[in-house]
Amino acid sequence: MKNITFKKTHLATSLALLMGTSWIGVGHAEEATTDTQPEVEVIEVSGVRGSLIKSMDLKRETFGVMDAISAEEMGKFPDTNLAESLQRITGVSVSRNNGEGSQITVRGFGPSFNLITLNGRQMPGTGNSRSYNLENLSSEGVSTLEVYKTARAEMPTGGLGATVNIVTLKPLQKPGQHATVSAKGIYDTSNEQGSDITPELAAVYSNTFADDRLGISVSVSHQARDFQRQEANIQGWQANVALPDLDESLAIDPRAIDSEGNRIGNHFFPKDMNYSINDVQRERTNAQVTFQFEPIDGLVTTLDFTGSRAITGQETTGWGIWNEFGANINAYELDENGTAVFADIGGNDGSFTASKNTTEVEARSIGFNLDWEINSIWHVALDYHDSNNKTDNGADSGLGSDGQVILGSDQLVSKIYDYRTGEVPSALINWRNGTTVLSPGEIDSNFSQFIHSPGESDIQQLQLDARWYNEIIDIPLISVKFGASRTEQTMGGYTAWSGLRGGPGFNPSYPEIFPDGMFTLNNTKDLLDQFAGGGAALNPNYYYSFDFDEAVARQLAFLTESIMGPDYYSIDPYFDGIDSESYVEENTTAVYIQTEWEFDVADYQVQVNAGLRYEETDVTSTVRQRVEKQVNWESASEWIMQYEAGGKDNFLAQEGQHDVLLPMIDVKVDVTDDVVARASWGKTISRAPLGDLAGGRSLTGSPKPGSRTGGQGNTNLLPFESTNLDFTVEYYYGEGSYAAIGYFKKDVDNFIQTSITQTTIDGLYDIFNGPRYQQAISDIEGRGEQATSSAIFDQMLANGHANADGKIEPNSNDPLIVWNISQPTNTDTKSVDGIEMAVQHLFGESGFGVGVNATFVDGDVEFDVDSLVQQAPLTGLSDSANFQTFYEKDGLSVKLTYAWRDEYLIGVGQSQGSADAPPQFAKSYGQWDMSVNYDVNEQLTVFFEGVNINNETEQGFGRYEEQFLFARQYGPRYAIGARYTFN
Repeated sequence: MKNITFKKTHLATSLALLMGTSWIGVGHAEEATTDTQPEVEVIEVSGVRGSLIKSMDLKRETFGVMDAISAEEMGKFPDTNLAESLQRITGVSVSRNNGEGSQITVRGFGPSFNLITLNGRQMPGTGNSRSYNLENLSSEGVSTLEVYKTARAEMPTGGLGATVNIVTLKPLQKPGQHATVSAKGIYDTSNEQGSDITPELAAVYSNTFADDRLGISVSVSHQARDFQRQEANIQGWQANVALPDLDESLAIDPRAIDSEGNRIGNHFFPKDMNYSINDVQRERTNAQVTFQFEPIDGLVTTLDFTGSRAITGQETTGWGIWNEFGANINAYELDENGTAVFADIGGNDGSFTASKNTTEVEARSIGFNLDWEINSIWHVALDYHDSNNKTDNGADSGLGSDGQVILGSDQLVSKIYDYRTGEVPSALINWRNGTTVLSPGEIDSNFSQFIHSPGESDIQQLQLDARWYNEIIDIPLISVKFGASRTEQTMGGYTAWSGLRGGPGFNPSYPEIFPDGMFTLNNTKDLLDQFAGGGAALNPNYYYSFDFDEAVARQLAFLTESIMGPDYYSIDPYFDGIDSESYVEENTTAVYIQTEWEFDVADYQVQVNAGLRYEETDVTSTVRQRVEKQVNWESASEWIMQYEAGGKDNFLAQEGQHDVLLPMIDVKVDVTDDVVARASWGKTISRAPLGDLAGGRSLTGSPKPGSRTGGQGNTNLLPFESTNLDFTVEYYYGEGSYAAIGYFKKDVDNFIQTSITQTTIDGLYDIFNGPRYQQAISDIEGRGEQATSSAIFDQMLANGHANADGKIEPNSNDPLIVWNISQPTNTDTKSVDGIEMAVQHLFGESGFGVGVNATFVDGDVEFDVDSLVQQAPLTGLSDSANFQTFYEKDGLSVKLTYAWRDEYLIGVGQSQGSADAPPQFAKSYGQWDMSVNYDVNEQLTVFFEGVNINNETEQGFGRYEEQFLFARQYGPRYAIGARYTFN
């Protein structure tokens, strides 16, 4: 029989001293020291080496599976972008927005499954998401990033994959005066329209007064970045559209033909093909202020503010083709999977577009914390914060919306889609002028549209925690922590859509309103030149650009003076009213208890952390319901929903409720002085996306054939609930050096699947395929012509079926429109498991160091690309690996990092995809970054940074790689700067 010896220590106290933060007091706790302790000279190791040592110590001493990244010194984090810092951690990979790390995926679970907290506080997400966009928060005021991968009863819920706690600078934790300022110039190689060099400025100040009982810290930063994003994209793929009678042995890959000559499987055609050049200007401003006061020993009060403002403005030039709903196919070539790699399509139009938009994100958090170590037995903390996030898409002060002008022509014979060579498809148009180049005089107005969609998310949270240290009962119980919290979260916003405006719509009876001199002819030699088939090899190898503001002004003048009368835009220049509006209120009450134990089993020291958390959540959804009237066919390619006038909109309120019980236990064993083994079991949850909880039904305002879609929320969605199991072994064999391997498994209940139901709605009749539509086809084919959508529209006009405005309205003898309505529902259980491995090694005093980690994940959560049945896969699941090597000695620091992520599922559903909810996949991505720092003296450091120095690009596809979805190119960016520290 093994002998068990109880050994009682203040384990929690030592951990808090080591970590400098604790979930007691929500990240603000500070353990007091006694006057009898001798003064010890502390030699602080900073820089890359110091950061790695501190992070390793945090990992070693905490319960469960946890990783951390520490600041190299005050005001200097390993990366200026927090998301890109997090990707250095085992199991963490990032998704990028505009070439910057934005949100994280942990162990294959995407952004919506991970919780971001700021000093232990739950932060509001951006838009309809719960996910906090990390690119909007600068790193200068951050001291530590803590990533908790296993359950803890004391933490707020929401981190099924992981909970990431951002710990900011606290002045009383580092007494005395400290200050640093930095400045750098950023050169983005992709920039064409903005400034070649943009600034990034930051300053951090911390000081304590009154015998270190009063402290203040301030950090401010401002970054500007100008760059260009080049992109090619397809909005969606249509499955099993009608095909003409061709010799299939010539049109289909022989591998897709059976022994009897019949085609095997499904077939897919692209909805469109587009190219764009986006010139972007982005500014980010951050500020953090923290006041701390310790009136008596052990009682620390903290008042803090965090604010950020990010403004992204972009002007876009685009061009492309629209393939309607899969009709008018003249010739095609399908590969073995049934994907069109070549298609000759008649009818419709080709277009040139100009867009302008400004998106503003403002976030602020105000909090108060009281942390009181009453005595050696009791420790209590009270924390309250009010945090808000406002997102305004269409914040441009002049335009007041996200605007798009589409010009072009319907005078084409056919469009050629070709993806048989290269990495970017071609979309060549054969115009009626006998060439593949349209002249400026042949470009006419199609339409304009304007969207304004502000949203706001707010969280008010009150948390009370207490910890009791056992100095009374002779059992191996170290401490008991317990507490309660109340979290009130609201999310809401609206979308206002102008409808399609400016609509001569290629009508030949309208006068020319755009002079030839408004258009500039450009070539594509520098467009997407990092892709095979891009650049000068792209077809078409030209495009027209024009000034957005001039085009809008000319359309506005034409409409107000020539057609609609001078009062057409007098009340509101763009919007008839709000197109959709919804609000969700979510209130959660939670209680928890967590215990820590320590004892010896034989010769092994064992530490146990066990707890239980209970939460109850009430959800209220309020949605504005617009009363749909009819769908008009307004031009050859535009179908527009009409709504009842006279204030008939109403607000629909729905309620939901759920509760969860979340047990957890961590076991940590010191196998030897250098080897630590861990086992963890527990339950975690991730709540349904806030947008999915908004009940009510909405239909698309532009219901083209093949895109008759709608959405309906579900207020009673249950959260994802995961049962987690972890085993890890860690070997700490030297200062800053360790190796670790771990296995994890997650069984997730209540997986959410978006189901699509086909339905009809009384009163909404369909012109498409109605009697008048069929008559027009008969008339056209009777003349021996091809019945394209343009020809059908013109024939219906000729047959006298238009109203006084030249628009075709539905009749009661038309069939009802069939709508594809999507709604989220809870489904079955999914499982994910994986292996994590990490090695970090410092080569003695040589100055060299290296870190390598990799994560391999698997599960029954993959998307079956061969099935058209609706599915509920896990988005974001992928293997990942990170590499870091550095040299740091004698004032010189050189660091080279590489982050790799394998192919993964971005999401289910394409904006113009067919009703079977096709997938979106991202191809594997690997990026090299580097930095060089040189200490001129003890105060001044100069540095150089390079981001994406290998000029990696982003690519995405649908069911198969041949179903191209997007290709994006950004280019490397570099920075040079200096940092000055005031001692």
